[in-house]
Formats: sequence, structure tokens, C-alpha cells
Amino acid sequence: MSKSKNLANRLKEVLLDGEWIAKTNILEQLSKTNLNQAIYKMGDHNSIAELTFHINYYVGGILNVFKGGDLEIRDQFSFDMEIIDTETNWKLLLDLYKENSISIIEKISDFPDNQWDDPFIKKEYGTYERNVEGLIEHSYYHFGQISLLLKLINSESKKINSAQF
Repeated sequence: MSKSKNLANRLKEVLLDGEWIAKTNILEQLSKTNLNQAIYKMGDHNSIAELTFHINYYVGGILNVFKGGDLEIRDQFSFDMEIIDTETNWKLLLDLYKENSISIIEKISDFPDNQWDDPFIKKEYGTYERNVEGLIEHSYYHFGQISLLLKLINSESKKINSAQF
């Protein structure tokens, strides 16, 4: 299998439809998360919606580079999510996440294998391969947080037996 296909498959595994690592994936978990669960704050931790925005922010930013654009994302803005207070807004975020995920996977799959060691915009940003590997690792990191938050929220909702969730 080519490097491009392999990296695309690994990213697809975590973002959209894999089960190899965790027997689930981000999209599967988000698809069964309702608005109240998505925006629920546990202490000072990020909500599931904020984590979804954050993952999508990086997916979209790296996708822009694969489309021939610049790297316009900045860490300081990666959690600057507008308030999500309706099911419609939550669904729009999920739709954007899915659309960007599909697009970046297609771009990575079609990327020329001989360009993976090329600089990603600037030499100091590393190579294309390093950035995609970083996106995969970053996605798994936040996927773990989403999974844990869902378990804690579901456990808490059973304890208080609330319709809030």
C-alpha cells in the first residue's frame, strides 16, 4: 500500500469509520451525542462540542494546505467556538466535521508519495508526513477525552436521573 493510502486510512480510522484501536471512532461517538451532552461542562474541562470544534479546526486548517492554500490556523484560536445552543447548531458542527474529514482523507489519499518529505509550507513546520501523523495523534488524544467525557456524563446523568441529558 502506498504511503498516501496508508496515512489516509489511518486518519479515516480515527475520524470517520474505524474500529481497530478503540472499537469505535470519533464520528460514531459524536453521532450518538445529543446537544445537552455536547455542551455539558465538567469543571473547567472542555466540552465535547469544544473538542469537536478544536479537532475540526485543525483538520480544516491542514486541509486548506492540501488544497494549495496557506496554513492559516493558529493554536491561540483553536478553541474559539461560537456558542452552540441548538440541536441545529450542533448538527451543523458535526456536518462540517464530517465534510472536512472526508475531504482531507481524499486529499491525503491522492497526495504524491514522493512529496511526503517536502516541507509543510515552511521548513520549521516539518514535513507533510509529520503534520499528517501529528493530526492522527492529535485526533486520538482528543478522541480519548471525548470518550471519557461521554462516560462521565452518562454516569452522572444516571446518578441524578435527569432529563437534562
